[in-house]
Amino acid sequence: MERVDVSILGREYSLACQPAEKDSLLAAVRLVDQRMLAIKGTGKVSGNERIAVMAAIHIAGELLGMRAPDGPLANMALGDYKRKIDDIHAMLDQVVGLSPHSR
Repeated sequence: MERVDVSILGREYSLACQPAEKDSLLAAVRLVDQRMLAIKGTGKVSGNERIAVMAAIHIAGELLGMRAPDGPLANMALGDYKRKIDDIHAMLDQVVGLSPHSR
């Protein structure tokens, strides 16, 4: 495990994760921090705990929306979605004459 120090809404936290998961963890921290800052910036919600709950609800709502039967990822695993995007990139590269290594 690796120790990762982060800041969310100006408060410092020490987290632990596997080295291979560090980039994902940092991306998650950035998302949470951005959402919390945006909610705080509205001035409608005060208190870090309430801001954190509102941010969690917003993020959970987006996740559930992506998993909904009529959402953009309906009936598709995330790995399948990524493979489709990679396939589209490969087709576009062929069309414009790029090699996969020149991206």
